[in-house]
Amino acid sequence: MTATQKKRLTTSAMIASIAAEGQPTQPAPFGHALVELARQRQDIVGLTADLSKYTDLHLFADAYPDRFFQMGMAEQLLMSAAAGMAREGFTPFVTTYAVFASRRAYDFICMAIAEENLNVKIACALPGLTTGYGPSHQATEDIAIFRGMPNLTIIDPCDAHEINQVVPAIVDHQGPVYMRLLRGKVPLVLDKYDYRYQHGKAQRIRSGKHAVIISSGLMTMRALEAAEELEKRGIDVGVVHSPVIKPLDEATILKEAGEAAIGGRLVITAENHSITGGLGEAIAATLMRHGVAPRFRQIALPDQFLAAGALPTLHDQYGISTSAMVAQIEQWILS
Repeated sequence: MTATQKKRLTTSAMIASIAAEGQPTQPAPFGHALVELARQRQDIVGLTADLSKYTDLHLFADAYPDRFFQMGMAEQLLMSAAAGMAREGFTPFVTTYAVFASRRAYDFICMAIAEENLNVKIACALPGLTTGYGPSHQATEDIAIFRGMPNLTIIDPCDAHEINQVVPAIVDHQGPVYMRLLRGKVPLVLDKYDYRYQHGKAQRIRSGKHAVIISSGLMTMRALEAAEELEKRGIDVGVVHSPVIKPLDEATILKEAGEAAIGGRLVITAENHSITGGLGEAIAATLMRHGVAPRFRQIALPDQFLAAGALPTLHDQYGISTSAMVAQIEQWILS
């Protein structure tokens, strides 16, 4: 292969992994964690809208067929049925694609689940730009849609290590939860940092004297990779992981951003979501309300319908790949 030739991308647009070549992964962490939890909790039931295989809920269906409910392609019914089960004392775990939950079933989640503060856990695959199937499947605005819904907790886990911990944690949380689900072969990242999920908390993963990245979801993985590469170039970047988008851990974020402002460090938010209405804007509003004013930049997807194609190409194109982050942060730091 010559220097000008590129390896042909053969991954499926629907199920392409976000893991880099050779990166450790764990298969179906959500499905396995839920099966393990259900051994201890008889109240847990699983429901999906014809997507058990593509949300890793098939593992639960195989283990507990009498506690699994296939609702067909009817997301509004799916949410209403989960609400009814929650009213009867069950703890439903509901899976579908993030686009279908946020766009198609919003009113049913709002009226049937959130208004009554019912104990329904909604885990949705293909969040943000994790599929190459184009706007019909890319939930680039799901957080923006859900952030305004009262009572709803929003979680964006980074990797398999964190998903394993989030599943039992959200069962202990009273009220509805929306979790962005990474499925299939999910990278293992945070185990190297002795990270433990703390419900409702943001945590510093590494320190840095030039900038701090506050990130969620897969972008924490990318932020840590970018920080390692930037360190080779003499740029020291810290990373703060904020898996819970709502309610935001304002105390930790204000502390980190306040220290950055005093030290002249750049604060960067990074998210696998539209630049409109997500983690970056939530943090920016928090800083403004409390009078904290560091240098501030956002890494996020553009406010537009995105193209279809192979994920590595799309991540480069829209600025959320590791290499794209490195180039952008280096430019900000050196300018």
